[in-house]
Amino acid sequence: MDRVALRGLKARGNHGVFPREREEGQTFIVDLVLGLDTRPAAADDDLGKTAHYGVVAEEVVDIVQGEPVNLIETLAERIAQQCLKHGGVQEVEVTVHKPDAPITVPFDDVTITITRSRA
Repeated sequence: MDRVALRGLKARGNHGVFPREREEGQTFIVDLVLGLDTRPAAADDDLGKTAHYGVVAEEVVDIVQGEPVNLIETLAERIAQQCLKHGGVQEVEVTVHKPDAPITVPFDDVTITITRSRA
């Protein structure tokens, strides 16, 4: 299986369990790795036979900016399910970064990484 990766997609969202997170929002960063067979697209030089990563990026940003959820686990799941709607995508790895998480000690980042595939 081939891989198409999108790294560092940034969007502001209002996800979290605390009122301040819901009211003020924060930046989330998303990394994606789409698993698909790119041979048909390469053979015909046809964008329609592969995942259009520009469209995927826009969809991910819309999800992050959309309906708030409590957990980044839920956010990652929503993103994964949207990616799997693209015909050629057989598997997706989603990492959601929450670098401004409300943690009281110094830290660099909080992430969740999930892998989902077509059943």
